[in-house]
Amino acid sequence: MSTWTVRPGDIERKWYIVDATDLVLGRVATRIATVLRGKHRPEYTPHADCGDHVIVINADKIRVTGNKETDKIYHHHTGFVGGLKSITLGKQREKHPERIIEAAVKGMMPKGPLGRSMLKKLKVYASAEHPHEAQQPEALKLN
Repeated sequence: MSTWTVRPGDIERKWYIVDATDLVLGRVATRIATVLRGKHRPEYTPHADCGDHVIVINADKIRVTGNKETDKIYHHHTGFVGGLKSITLGKQREKHPERIIEAAVKGMMPKGPLGRSMLKKLKVYASAEHPHEAQQPEALKLN
């Protein structure tokens, strides 16, 4: 008896769409990370990218609990000396709402080249319009 592992050619990727209107950020991000990694499939292999594509629309209408709107801070560095920049979740929602979901999902993905390649299958849009109608995405059940 030999162990079967998935190969890149064996994977048939699906496209899912998530409407983030009035959904809690962390709960949506965990479900999206699971689908991107492929852990929802029976042929899941930890060392292979066997996940599906996920489209998130209405990212500006995502909900957070508690005082995270003012207390949660995102940091990034410009690359220059003393270039640490910080922004609260409320201001991030005004400027770049799609980065809120991208940052939450990125923290749940594996660190390294495999995690970065899986993260490329995430498409986040602030409004309800997206350019992926040709892929015929199906609604992702969030339970």
